[in-house]
Amino acid sequence: MKAAVITFPGSNCDRDLAVAFRHAGAEVVHVWHKDTDLPAGTDIVGIPGGFSFGDYLRCGAIAARSPIARAVVGFAGQGGHVLGVCNGFQVMLEMGLLPGALLRNAHLKYTCKTVGLRVETTDSPYTSAYAEGSEIRIPIAHHDGNYTADPDTLARLRGDGRVAFRYTANPNGSADDIAGILSENRRVLGMMPHPERALSDMQGSADGKRLFESVMSAFAPA
Repeated sequence: MKAAVITFPGSNCDRDLAVAFRHAGAEVVHVWHKDTDLPAGTDIVGIPGGFSFGDYLRCGAIAARSPIARAVVGFAGQGGHVLGVCNGFQVMLEMGLLPGALLRNAHLKYTCKTVGLRVETTDSPYTSAYAEGSEIRIPIAHHDGNYTADPDTLARLRGDGRVAFRYTANPNGSADDIAGILSENRRVLGMMPHPERALSDMQGSADGKRLFESVMSAFAPA
């Protein structure tokens, strides 16, 4: 499996995401935001956390209009897999790959801590290695992680089983306790918590490791 990890000015989790993919057994290629094409043979695109372009305008708004963005949108439109974490989730919403928006945390403070998540579905390339309904611990680090969407969108996400993760104790005011959502074809996942920071007990939790194992399993030969 080949993973293309995008780097924008202000990204600070691109190497962490690359390490997580490599530890799972993937080949990783780093892609600069000014590139116009993804590497040949890309299986999955990783959009990392950080503060792309200093979070000017809206978080992720400038990154979503960078030269590489068109290639990522086209890749997803052709059925490609895309994982966006934290700022990557924000970028994906600005690209229109997922519905909704991420607002300032309800308490108006930056939050950095490990939180509990509940795995809401195992029917995705990102969650198949978990048990549905299980609780895991994954770090968060964000100021604008308050997921919001109109009532119809929230109902559709619930009804289609597209909520991948929910917070067990809501840290930011997100609607319906949403921590991560899937696209209609389930190949695009955006989430605020950082699974790439939870690969080992030495980091306080190894619960993120199974997400990357799930991805590798999705591309394993039949």
